[in-house]
Amino acid sequence: MTMRTHYCGLVTEALVGQTVSLCGWVNRRRDHGGVIFVDLRDRAGNVQVVCHPDNAALFKIAEDLRNEFCIQIKGVVLARPEGSANENLKSGQVEVHASELIVLNPSVTPPFLLDDDHLSETTRLTHRVLDLRRPYMQNNLMLRYKVAMAVRKFLDEHGFIDIETPMLTKSTPEGARDYLVPSRVHDGQFFALPQSPQLFKQLLMVAGFDRYYQITKCFRDEDLRADRQPEFTQIDIETSFLGEQDIRDMFQEMIVHVFKETLNIELGQFPVMAYSEAMHRYGSDKPDLRIKLEFTELTDVMHDVDFKVFSQPATTQGGRVVALCIPQGGSMSRGDIDGYTEFVKIYGAKGLAWIKVNDVTLGREGLQSPIVKNLHDASIAEILKRTQAKNGDLIFFGADKAKVVNDSIGALRLKIGLSAFAKEHGLFENRWAPMWVVDFPMFEFDEEADRWNAVHHPFTAPKDGHEDWMATDPGRCIAKGYDMVLNGWEIGGGSVRIHRADVQQKVFDALKITPEEAQLKFGFLLDALQYGAPPHGGLAFGLDRIVTLMTGADSIRDVIAFPKTQRAQCLLTQAPSGVDEKQLRELHIRLRTPAATVA
Repeated sequence: MTMRTHYCGLVTEALVGQTVSLCGWVNRRRDHGGVIFVDLRDRAGNVQVVCHPDNAALFKIAEDLRNEFCIQIKGVVLARPEGSANENLKSGQVEVHASELIVLNPSVTPPFLLDDDHLSETTRLTHRVLDLRRPYMQNNLMLRYKVAMAVRKFLDEHGFIDIETPMLTKSTPEGARDYLVPSRVHDGQFFALPQSPQLFKQLLMVAGFDRYYQITKCFRDEDLRADRQPEFTQIDIETSFLGEQDIRDMFQEMIVHVFKETLNIELGQFPVMAYSEAMHRYGSDKPDLRIKLEFTELTDVMHDVDFKVFSQPATTQGGRVVALCIPQGGSMSRGDIDGYTEFVKIYGAKGLAWIKVNDVTLGREGLQSPIVKNLHDASIAEILKRTQAKNGDLIFFGADKAKVVNDSIGALRLKIGLSAFAKEHGLFENRWAPMWVVDFPMFEFDEEADRWNAVHHPFTAPKDGHEDWMATDPGRCIAKGYDMVLNGWEIGGGSVRIHRADVQQKVFDALKITPEEAQLKFGFLLDALQYGAPPHGGLAFGLDRIVTLMTGADSIRDVIAFPKTQRAQCLLTQAPSGVDEKQLRELHIRLRTPAATVA
């Protein structure tokens, strides 16, 4: 008989009476009155193994088993005695009565029990190999595999081919900081790890491979959050001869297919919202539509109030004043409000003004707030009218530069909207909420640098007819860009690309990239565009983010086999680490920082 005939978790009533051979790890050993029960685990789940004392040699081995011993058993599948079935297991109706037991490899005492739900992330990442044995992580990575396979199946059926692009490439300004790799052969020169295959996939379109995809690693040396990693996996897609709407339709169909195929979930409708509307209503270009809270615009109302916190941004170019009305929020304590005040300061807000609505019919007299005395009757009436506030509601205010208001009150909307309070008061709808955000601005102005920057990247095409505004009014230019958002997470984004060299030059001019600089950094792309480059576009999906949402995990680290911490370290391998002085000499590198060390 082969070493293994079945996976443990797949032993069911269909196998009753049959002899099976199983391999796995001891999840737990229990001695019940002379009979030893072993919960045997593999990637498919657990099965109960029964070891009887009448087989003395086998029983002696079973007595010495401990958690995480790797073993092989042979035995007969029998139905469990009446009343002893485990409904939580696929194999819970049966047990395997062992006739042979072999210890393939013993284990030292593990640093934690695999069914401990209160492990710190440091412990889990330090002992990641054991952490990956836990059913939670096994299920996450199996789902990740199924998602990737569903993507490949869909793209294959739609004529896309998988083409690899280089990992060692040229450093180009694509937004984030590059990871650099020194060249030993070319003294003083560096490769960069790709932030994305952006330039190469465009080159593939010029080369005539009109439907390309790749599930690939990308690298960005940036500050990390729960939804970011220094290396992450991207479903990268590019296609020729399709317009903006065609591309969105095709890849909406792909995501719908993936969710149906892997989770049997129907995502439903994908509302389409312009970037300007998303920022106006939610202060975010990736709004979570499950939250039933929206901004109320008050900038025009606050021009002439005595309260300078409101009137100053209301009368300053680029300023904004908004309200966020929380139904039944009047039940929040002053401590809750103080906590939210400290929270918005993280996003640059100087404070958080508020009004509790006790009796809306009494106007000023029915309101409770330290700011009411600084607002005239007309502004108070307009606040109550626009917010549609009712008795018991709480109104928060944001007033500052538009970016500060959008960031801080947008974050506040999320914090409150995802809280237990929101769920108790019907402010949160538990559903899948996909959407498209479209019509992004081409450029954003950097006041410190006194120049325009590309919102996405400098290869995004403008809307038809917007090309000439690049020289006269770049802020008016709208891009053929689009992001797919799900439950407040951007899971994918892309654009139609510039395929004409003359339009590309206009973008460089707007960004103050000189012809010499453009040739130095992007010359290989600009040269290729001259050879009949086709109209093309595409997008990239974050595989890690999609699977995180599917699993309900708190962090993308829970769907990546060997992730980095928020300090960009691998606790398992202790990377990054010092290197041998000989390696540095070969690379002609001398460390100058005082904290630097070599192994």
